[in-house]
Amino acid sequence: MEDQEIIQRFWERDESAVRESLRKFGSYCRSIARGILNNHEDSEDCVNEALMRVWEAIPPKKPASMCAFLGRITKNIALDRIKRSASEKRGKGELALVYDELAEIVSDGTSVEGTLERKEMMSAISRFLRGSSEVNRRAFVLRYWYCRSVRDVALELGLKEENTYVMLSRMREKLRNYLRKEGYDI
Repeated sequence: MEDQEIIQRFWERDESAVRESLRKFGSYCRSIARGILNNHEDSEDCVNEALMRVWEAIPPKKPASMCAFLGRITKNIALDRIKRSASEKRGKGELALVYDELAEIVSDGTSVEGTLERKEMMSAISRFLRGSSEVNRRAFVLRYWYCRSVRDVALELGLKEENTYVMLSRMREKLRNYLRKEGYDI
C-alpha cells in the first residue's frame, strides 16, 4: 500500500491504517528505536507509541512522507525515553557520545530565530550530505541519525573501525567548513 493511501486511511479514521503502517514501516521504526535504546522491548513500546501519536496527529497533519513522519516521531520518542532514564546505563553512553561529536557544529536554538536558523541549517546539512559520496553519507546517517556505534557503522559498511572513526571525523570537519561557507557562525 502506498504512503498516500495509508495517510488517507488515517484521515478517514480507518484502523487498518495502523496495521498497514506497522506492516510497511515497523522494521524501519524498530531499527531507529533499537539504535537509540539498545533494548528490544523498549523499542517495541516506542514503535507502538509512535503509531498512537500518528493516529492522534493525522488529521489535522497531512505528511508528505509517511516513512519520514513516522520515523521522526519514533526517533523523538526514543530520545525522550533516553532522557528520562539513565542514558549511561540504558544507551551505553552512545547517544551522549553522538551528541558530543556534533555539539560544536549544530547548536540547539530555542528561540524562534534559533528554530528558523536550525531548520535552515538542517537544509544545509542535507545539501552537504547529497554532495558526499554514498559511503560517507551512509556512515554519517548511521552514526548521527540512527545513533549507531562506530563499530556497528564499520561492520555495516564493511570498513575497519579505525577507518570509520577517521572518515566520520573528516566528515564532521568538512561539514563544519561547509556550514561556515554557507554563513553559519560555528
